[in-house]
Amino acid sequence: MTGVSVGLDNASVSLSSGKGSLSGLSVGNPKGFNTDSAFKLGSVSVSLDTATAMSDPVVIKEIVISKPNVTYELGGSGSNIDAIQKNVDKFIAANSSGGSADKSEGGDSPKLIIENLYVRGGEINVSAAFLKGKALTTPLPDIHLKDIGKDDEGASPGEVASKLIDKILGSAGSAVGALNLDALAGAVGDGAKAVTEKLGKGGEALKEGASGAGDAIKGVGGKLKGMFGK
Repeated sequence: MTGVSVGLDNASVSLSSGKGSLSGLSVGNPKGFNTDSAFKLGSVSVSLDTATAMSDPVVIKEIVISKPNVTYELGGSGSNIDAIQKNVDKFIAANSSGGSADKSEGGDSPKLIIENLYVRGGEINVSAAFLKGKALTTPLPDIHLKDIGKDDEGASPGEVASKLIDKILGSAGSAVGALNLDALAGAVGDGAKAVTEKLGKGGEALKEGASGAGDAIKGVGGKLKGMFGK
């Protein structure tokens, strides 16, 4: 969907205990960007209601995402988030026209109700070509989402992932806005002005890329597969 690679180091799910985990989940960058990824979700732990494990919807008591990392890289024709969004737009257009993309979305996945979802200890890196490998890093505010899908008899895996990434990137946009980008100008020259101007709109650009980016990580490990695969 996003036109970029998706990596995963490890996934484990036990329906008997109701526990699951993912580690090393990452979404790569489009061609033409130097940083190694757009998103890294660190480790993800899940606790589900075992009585609903084989039901629809599945009730998940808690998801905790620890130490996620977002990289916003500015290139000559826009940011990595902009490029991902363009890929997402193409996918949505194909999907809405009834193309083959429909089958890849896993329409038979069970719906989910998530009582609590936490994102903790994250950070965002801001980079650009003129920075010559340097990046500004700032903390990502912690996030707590409650009762996802509760009012709608469950949410699809894609809706859950999209909502999650949208919230992460919304917080990332606020974090970027708080950076002292002007102070960078003295260190790297006039090129800093370009990234300052672009990141003045960073929150909007990040949020625009969010709704589809979540779908890039749907489908890993049992019931988690529907939430975090390609």
